[in-house]
Amino acid sequence: MTQPPAPKIQLVNSADYREGYANSVQIRVNLWDFFLLFGLVNQTSPENVSIQNFQGIYLSPQQAKALLNVLQQNVNQYEAAFGEIKLEPQAAAGTVQ
Repeated sequence: MTQPPAPKIQLVNSADYREGYANSVQIRVNLWDFFLLFGLVNQTSPENVSIQNFQGIYLSPQQAKALLNVLQQNVNQYEAAFGEIKLEPQAAAGTVQ
């Protein structure tokens, strides 16, 4: 059986499209969706950390898994080109990173 041709995908940015930098992503999960909350961490001292959240995105569980796969592929490609990405040690439970 012959596969139908792949659809042509056209990417269009909406009027409110924006790009930004996030160094904090919080994830909330329930039965129906995943909620990704993006923000910027500002640590003024070892005791004072604030996170300014600027965008929340809801994903279906299927889209969350597809995102996981795409991110993993891209991380693998990045590490193959530039070397292993090292993560800082995790903070103790209950602390903010």
